Amino acid sequence: MSKSFQYLAGAAFISFCLWLYSSSIVSASGAENYATQANGDVGSLYNKKCAECHGKDGRSKSFKGKLSHARDLTDAEWQQRVSDERIYNSISNGKGKMPGFGKKLSETEINSLTNYVRDLKK
Repeated sequence: MSKSFQYLAGAAFISFCLWLYSSSIVSASGAENYATQANGDVGSLYNKKCAECHGKDGRSKSFKGKLSHARDLTDAEWQQRVSDERIYNSISNGKGKMPGFGKKLSETEINSLTNYVRDLKK
């Protein structure tokens, strides 16, 4: 093998390694930004998907909330009894008259909503 071919092959290999490394950094930071974005926008996500029945404050005082007997998410006693897993499953799969959002929302968004519901506690 000639020296110029070895040099060229080495340079191509190094370029490939640098490209692979930079791609992994970009994809990791993209995932991190997505999670941050989902957490930063969880209030607007709640307002879009949940507030119609549960109310913007979580007390379920809206017309549709009263009509469907939506859970008061601020109730301290309920918050004490229910696990995060149960809240997550209710959002994902639905419960009673509440529709499931598992096919419409990502796992990150459902986790963010679970935490948001916890923060509504009186």
